[in-house]
Amino acid sequence: MTTAVVVGSGPNGLAAALTLAAEGVRVRVIEAADTLGGGIRSSELTLPGLVHDECSGFHPLALGSAFAERFDLAGAGLTWRWAPAEMAHPLQDGRGAVLHRSVTRTAEGLGSAGKSWSRVFGPLTDRFDTISQEFLRPVLHLPRHPVHLARFGLFSGLPATVLARRFGTPEGQALFAGVAAHAFRPLNTVASSAIGVALTTAAHAYGWPVAEGGSVAIRDAILARAAEYGVEFETGRRVTSLGELGKLGERGQVDVVMLDTSPSAAARIVGDQMPGRVRRAYTAYRHGPGAFKVDFAVEGGVPWTHEGSRTAGTVHLGGTLGEIEAAEKLVCSGRMPAQPFVLVGQQYVADRTRSAGDVHPLYAYAHVPAGYTGDATEAIIRRIEQFAPGFRDRIRATYVRSTTEMSTHNENYVGGDIVTGANDPLQLVFRPRAAINPYSTGVPGVYLCSAATPPGAGAHGMCGYNAALGALARL
Repeated sequence: MTTAVVVGSGPNGLAAALTLAAEGVRVRVIEAADTLGGGIRSSELTLPGLVHDECSGFHPLALGSAFAERFDLAGAGLTWRWAPAEMAHPLQDGRGAVLHRSVTRTAEGLGSAGKSWSRVFGPLTDRFDTISQEFLRPVLHLPRHPVHLARFGLFSGLPATVLARRFGTPEGQALFAGVAAHAFRPLNTVASSAIGVALTTAAHAYGWPVAEGGSVAIRDAILARAAEYGVEFETGRRVTSLGELGKLGERGQVDVVMLDTSPSAAARIVGDQMPGRVRRAYTAYRHGPGAFKVDFAVEGGVPWTHEGSRTAGTVHLGGTLGEIEAAEKLVCSGRMPAQPFVLVGQQYVADRTRSAGDVHPLYAYAHVPAGYTGDATEAIIRRIEQFAPGFRDRIRATYVRSTTEMSTHNENYVGGDIVTGANDPLQLVFRPRAAINPYSTGVPGVYLCSAATPPGAGAHGMCGYNAALGALARL
């Protein structure tokens, strides 16, 4: 019987395990932590009864993907919930912008910027099913829908500042810039629009849903499917070399190894078996800025001055386009801005099962330099207070996870890099290295399947799914 070992149990490791097992491969998953799930874990971090997502909280690309459709995670107990608004971006004096599922409704709220918003995102949203099929695969492939992909690429290749200025009002510009900031890179660089265009279009096509009961519900649904195929799990064990897993390709040993790790960790595990050119690429792989995360227990919710922010699942706190551009430039150069970009997750607005009465879990992280050793807690509180006066008085408990603690909690988050790799133009396209098969480590039967491979970060599982399909094709 064909056998496989998956090292790491994040969403991509679990997706790889399930995909292999569904084709009759005997699969064992080994996880260094005591609990499975990687970035899709949830816990009562602050007060009993409050459910906080430990990393990934919103999942715009998890719906409609090939992995989700093949394995019907909803049928395995996963329930998606949507907030009344997908995202909001407050400005001073109660002004701001709201991103709704509807392109038309979003455009109506943007005033004179609405026509430009509709011209960009209307056609992309109508074609998003086919577009997402293309960008959720390795970049080097023969596109099935080249015209649709070309339109997506036309906007994605622009600097985010250029595309944002197309939306001529402060509200419209800030709304797009806040989404583009998810790339953790300077907004004036080539292709810095790519992630913003993808996430904005996904918001219009599928929304930015949360998993009922916490992101851990995604893990539990995958585990339920994996149990149907007999996948085995081992936690609390760190793999340091291939030799620990058995001899590759020998009868009764291991045929496939999937590494849901950072490229540098993969190079250490594979060791001298890895070709020199691959080792050099993996050790030179660049990580991006970090995230400093604070979870709050908040009584009565956040008293946003901007009314639209009160019903949004995600709230971006960055101010104007210029302010976001300046903050991200500082962070990417290794300097901590006085007013960092902060993402606030109000998952409880969509999923009330996460709250305890009128006390709600709030998720917030600031963009900070890689490996930042300072304490950004007060900067995050001040940033929220700037747009929601009185927030500080509603805090009942906090839980802080610094960049160091991020990388300890999940070793793939090197220096607090929660997107597992810098999204500069070259690495955005060719990650983790320039290769026809980006999942291959150069050792037959051994594959990298983490978010350092295409299509990148997110709880969609497509990195693991794609890598597993490649392994199955070779088998």
